[in-house]
Amino acid sequence: MKVLVIGGGGREHAICRKLAQSPHVTELLCAPGNGGISEIAECVPIAAADIHKIVELAASSAVDFVVVAPDDPLALGLVDELENAGIPAFGPRKNAAIIESSKIFSKNLMKKYGIPTADFQSFTEIASAIAFIREKGAPIVVKADGLALGKGVVVAQTEDEAIAAVRGMMEDGRFGKAGASVVIEECLSGTEVTVLAFCDGKTVVPMVSSKDHKRVFDGDRGPNTGGMGAIAPAPLYTPELARICEERIFKPTIDALNSEGRPFSGVIYFGLMLTDKGPCVIEYNARFGDPEAQSVLELLDTDLFEVFRAVREGRLAETPIKWKSGSAACVVMASGGYPGDYAKGKPISGLSDVPDGVFVYHAGTKSENGQYTTNGGRVLGVTATGAALDDALGLAYSGVKAINFENAHYRRDIGRT
Repeated sequence: MKVLVIGGGGREHAICRKLAQSPHVTELLCAPGNGGISEIAECVPIAAADIHKIVELAASSAVDFVVVAPDDPLALGLVDELENAGIPAFGPRKNAAIIESSKIFSKNLMKKYGIPTADFQSFTEIASAIAFIREKGAPIVVKADGLALGKGVVVAQTEDEAIAAVRGMMEDGRFGKAGASVVIEECLSGTEVTVLAFCDGKTVVPMVSSKDHKRVFDGDRGPNTGGMGAIAPAPLYTPELARICEERIFKPTIDALNSEGRPFSGVIYFGLMLTDKGPCVIEYNARFGDPEAQSVLELLDTDLFEVFRAVREGRLAETPIKWKSGSAACVVMASGGYPGDYAKGKPISGLSDVPDGVFVYHAGTKSENGQYTTNGGRVLGVTATGAALDDALGLAYSGVKAINFENAHYRRDIGRT
């Protein structure tokens, strides 16, 4: 089958790599793709959010199946448009993808259906938001309502920091329309865990758990990023916690969406906080996380295309999904200055010098005349597996040390905090 993957980051590289291993996939396209993806798929220079051109490409190229990986095209209704054109697609429709594209919607959904989460209020006016911060004090969390490239969350340690975040979003337009409304919520304490799950609207099948590292600097300091690294499985996510989450969070979320007339089909991301009162939802996403996907998919021992097709056809309950034992680790190498301003076009060396057992996922790269250069904030995801987490981390960091580009930045404590 001819398969088209939408997106151009490390997550999409991981998806493409798995799909390329499937005997069902005879031809693989990716739009827009990146330097690394170009080694295994034909990259087509169409932006992921250009809905009309993507549908046109799928139709004109006689694509049999489309995988929509990023948040923006899902929120814009790309799956709806593809299906309406008679092209089978993997991912939630627009009315279900709202679980990620609107924090206010998702928080209200949890409140209505009794799904554990932090106490919150939403605001469309700056003055009332600031008054609420003054009333509640700090630490406190400020979230842009809409999509903000993983950077729309500020965990403020002081009232002034929280107020500055509100002004940046609502007054200065830091995230455009995405920050016109905000959610302000209590700051939960505990350990963060991510659980990705396949869902066909009826059945929910959790994947191996993972742990993302959002802050840009060691020790979980600095601003939030799209993710500086991930490990899988998360050491503190026990079978008992998994049972509790399935009973209180995973199944109730899918049931809630069905009750609202928004059946969810695709991958749903449960961002959890393991608090002393039990697991709570920090956020939902409507797709694979990045870089969680790079670690989690390393451990998948089932044909990913078969799973995608089963989800789309509503056959997930009868589709066995197997996972490898051991652990996986992904360390992100980013451009200096990220998540702020950074330079592009820096030559990358050492990619062929990484140790055996290391795979380098490309996120922000470009390939010109046989030379890879940097082309984004997060550049590479250096990934490895091992019998134990220490083995996977040691191998991944050996790979990082073999690679060089000007002003490369990476955290040295992935899997340790």
